[in-house]
Amino acid sequence: MRPVLIRGLTAAAAATMVAGLGIFAATSASAAAGCRVNYSVNQWNTGFTANLTVTNLGDPISGGWNVTWTFPGNQTVTQGWSATISQSGANVTATNPSWSTSIGSNASVNFGFNANYSGTNNAPASFKLNGTACTGSVPTTGPTSGPTSGPTSGPTSGPTSGPTSGPTSGPTTGPTGNPGPKVDNPYAGVKGYVNPEWKAKADAEPGGSRVSNNPTAVWLDRIAAINGTTDSSSNGAMGVRAHLDAALAQGAGYIQFVIYDLPGRDCSALASNGELGPNDLPRYKSEYIDPIAAIERDAKYQNLRIINVVEIDSLPNIVTNTGGQAGATAMCDTMKANGGYQQGIAYALSKFGAIGNVYNYVDAAHHGWIGWDSNFGPVADIMYQTAVLSGSVNNVTGFITNTANYSALQEPYIQPSTTVGGQNIRQSKWLDWNQYSDELTFAQAFRQKLVSLGFNSNIGMLIDTSRNGWGGPNRPTKASTSTDVNTYVNESRIDRRYHAGNWCNQSGAGLGERPKAAPAAGIDAYVWVKPPGESDGSSSLIPNNEGKGFDQMCDPTYGGNARNGNSPTGALPNAPISGAWFSAQFQQLMTNAYPPLS
Repeated sequence: MRPVLIRGLTAAAAATMVAGLGIFAATSASAAAGCRVNYSVNQWNTGFTANLTVTNLGDPISGGWNVTWTFPGNQTVTQGWSATISQSGANVTATNPSWSTSIGSNASVNFGFNANYSGTNNAPASFKLNGTACTGSVPTTGPTSGPTSGPTSGPTSGPTSGPTSGPTSGPTTGPTGNPGPKVDNPYAGVKGYVNPEWKAKADAEPGGSRVSNNPTAVWLDRIAAINGTTDSSSNGAMGVRAHLDAALAQGAGYIQFVIYDLPGRDCSALASNGELGPNDLPRYKSEYIDPIAAIERDAKYQNLRIINVVEIDSLPNIVTNTGGQAGATAMCDTMKANGGYQQGIAYALSKFGAIGNVYNYVDAAHHGWIGWDSNFGPVADIMYQTAVLSGSVNNVTGFITNTANYSALQEPYIQPSTTVGGQNIRQSKWLDWNQYSDELTFAQAFRQKLVSLGFNSNIGMLIDTSRNGWGGPNRPTKASTSTDVNTYVNESRIDRRYHAGNWCNQSGAGLGERPKAAPAAGIDAYVWVKPPGESDGSSSLIPNNEGKGFDQMCDPTYGGNARNGNSPTGALPNAPISGAWFSAQFQQLMTNAYPPLS
């Protein structure tokens, strides 16, 4: 379930330049306004990575945008993301992608590029947006008429290709926006729902009663799961209403659902492919999201905090696994082109966000996927664009990292600032120039980035700690004494995988921190969204009626690919299909739990 595209810098040093440049250009129908751009660079002796954040301080820009500048030296762009970048001599033009044609009032767009240079790498002296020079402030002169076409307030960016119906299509019952009296942290001060189906499987395992009373999420990974299935081979037979009723009976304060049935789901992996094809967005809306929203809106459940974890592995995929990149797939390219992921998620956020006791947390990958500058900003940007497309950023309560993954919560001995033998450990094979080495520091930094783009300052992060404990006898208790960077990192790291891109049924993994509310700054909760003991995918092809395929990353004999540095998969053998009970994994997780089980 966790395909990863590693994109690292190959630099021996990094420097950052931030130019406080104002930038704005209006379309012919826009009023005079101002804008701001931050231009930041991580550079080395022959190249650099640049990221630009453009914030519109005035009226909305619609119908497309482009940013132009002139390099003061011999800088040459080699690759761009979140914009189409062309260069003629020293002159560069960055044109909006298809899914980001607008810049709303007080909204931002982000894009970046890799480039080569020699000599001095000075920042461009000025920028233009749609032909208008940077000013750094809102001009006091210029056109006075307001927009005559397009949106008149609020951000309007988001995908424009693919299906044309936006998040307001479909059934219109219930309120729009976010009128409910939502609490700041839905996990605080109340107990979580214990799924009786998962509990029964855990209790049936020797020693399972030690953990079976922890709250876990209910995965709604197919349309049939809404009303309940007749088989229990995968995620259980109880439907949404049955779980909500059971939560009331338990006196639970919150319940967690995973919304997970996008068209073209999980476009870069096979183990968790879904039932809906890439053009099934109308079915996703009417047959999947609408029925779930109708049940969650029932006044019977108004005092229960319903938490939806929205669409795992979706938006990051269309940033990192498209357009000829190392992890690109045809399906990811299709879903980027048709806008199905953005429109589907926007629709879900709109429908659920309108319910006063429902809280949306959007999946935000993990540090081993988007911890590089080249991924970090663009993924945050597309998440903001998707929230705007939903009608309001208020539809998002927060974000979740490490869902169904194994990244260590904290790495006390291998922080990216650590140096060994005069060398920064970011250049080790394990870190591969990543800016982050663990989930807590990544989640806190990603939250700050999201707030800077326009999300509410009180958004909170969740971290899935169901399988990232990495305890047992192999857990390091101190830093290595080696002066070799790779040896130091490998002997010091808590995460014991062969590669941070490995995601399927990892050998040696253990239960992590038990679910708890407000454990750290900016973190709403540690959660067990992936129920321990439920498989990530089968070790070999197993025919099934749930649309789940076979991914070689779940085969312990597979030698790997570009996404995991051609490393062994580290997967456990004899695994069943995704979501099915995997006794051997559950036993291993308990054995290697950290903190240890009593």
